[in-house]
Amino acid sequence: MKFETLALHAGHTIDEETLSRAIPIHRTSSYVFKSTEHAANLFALKELGNIYTRIGNPTQDILEQRAAALEGGAAAVALASGTSAIFYTIINICQQGDEIVSANNLYGGTFSQFASILPQLGINTRMVDPVEPANFEAAINEKTRALYCETIGNPALNMVDLEAVARIAEKHHLPLIVDSTFTPPCLCKPIEYGADVVIHSLTKWIGGHGTGIGGIIVDAGKFDWTDPKFALYNEPDASYHGLRYAHDLGELNPVAFALRMRLVPLRNLGACISPDNCWFFLQGMETLSLRMERHSENGFLIAEHLQGHPQVNWVHYPGLSDSPGYENATKYLKKGYGGMIAFDIKGGLEAGRTFIESLQLISHLANVGDAKSLAIHPASTTHSQLSAEQLTTAGISESLIRLSIGIEHIDDIREDIDQALVKAAKNV
Repeated sequence: MKFETLALHAGHTIDEETLSRAIPIHRTSSYVFKSTEHAANLFALKELGNIYTRIGNPTQDILEQRAAALEGGAAAVALASGTSAIFYTIINICQQGDEIVSANNLYGGTFSQFASILPQLGINTRMVDPVEPANFEAAINEKTRALYCETIGNPALNMVDLEAVARIAEKHHLPLIVDSTFTPPCLCKPIEYGADVVIHSLTKWIGGHGTGIGGIIVDAGKFDWTDPKFALYNEPDASYHGLRYAHDLGELNPVAFALRMRLVPLRNLGACISPDNCWFFLQGMETLSLRMERHSENGFLIAEHLQGHPQVNWVHYPGLSDSPGYENATKYLKKGYGGMIAFDIKGGLEAGRTFIESLQLISHLANVGDAKSLAIHPASTTHSQLSAEQLTTAGISESLIRLSIGIEHIDDIREDIDQALVKAAKNV
C-alpha cells in the first residue's frame, strides 16, 4: 500500500465483537490474565500480549505499528515525549564510560541532555559540525557506541547528508540515530538512507494540532547487536532472567533494540504515553500527507517573500538555493521542504522582540508543527540554556526568529508577518 493508505489503515484490524470502524481508546491500566500459565508466559516472553499500560496498550500498539509502516521500519515504541524517546534511545545503547558522536546543531533540550545530563550518568557526547560528514568519523574512538543527528537542525534548518553519515556509521559498525521530527515520513524516510533508529516528537507534525505530548522511536531492524562492544545486548541482564537481547530472542532478534527499549527503560523508568494521546496522534497520521503538502507550499512562499523583504538580513529555508544544506535538502526531500523558516531581522534583539509581540494571527509559543502558524525567539526561549559560544556554534543570533508556518491561507500569513515587520522597523 502507498503512504496515504498506510496512514489510514496500517496496524488496525476491525474488532470482530464491536465492528467499530474507528480506533477505540483503551483507557485501562491493566489486563486480565486467562490463567496463571498465561500470565507466566507473558512475563517470560514466551508469548506477546498486554500486561500493564505502562509497557503497552492496544491503542498504542496500533500507533506503533502504523509509525513503523510509515517509516519502513520493523518495530516502534511510543513514549511520553520526544525528549524521553531521545534519552531512552541513548541509555538503551550506552552505559557508563560509553560515548556518542552527535551533530552540534540540535534542539536546545537535546543539546542540554547530551552536554549536561548524560555526562552525569557517565555517558559523554562529542559534538561535531555536521556540514562536513567527515567530522563524525574524526570524532569516533573505541568508546563510541552511536552516531546521532537531526535531519534538519533546529533552528538553523541545515539538512544533513544522511547517506554520507550512514556510510561512516556502517564502516565503524555503529548505529545511526536520526531525529526526523522536522521531516515526517511523507517527506523523508531516514531508514532508506541507512539510519538504524528514527525518532519523532509526535507532538509536532505527526500529531499536527497541538493537542498532545508524545514521542516514538522506530527500529529499522537491520543492525547487528551481537558485536561485543554493545555490552547491554551481549551480557546477561540480571533484571530479566539473564536474557541476552542480541542472542536469546529467537525470531524477535532483529528488533532487539525495540524490545529492550520496552522491557528495560520503559518498563522500569516509566515514561509511558497515554492511550488518549496515542489516539490523538493516530488522527493526525490520517491527514499527515495532506497537511505537509500545505505546510511545504506555504513555507516556501513565505520564505521567498521574506528573502526579498528590506527588513530581513537573511532567510534559512531548506528549499531556498542560498540556504545551508540546500543540496542535501533537494536530494532527500522529494515531496516538499516543510514549514520551518528561520530568519534574521534587522534591528537586533529589540526588533525581534517587537516583531514577536506585534503578531496577531501567528501564535507566540514554544512548539512547532501545529496546523496553526507559530513563532518564537530561540535565543531567549528554546535555546536560552546555551552559552553565548554554544549559540554561535549552533548558528543562533539574538535577532533570529523561528517560524513554523501552518496551513492557513497564504495571504493571511503573509499580511500578519508584513504588519509585524513594519512595526518592528518603526520601533527600531
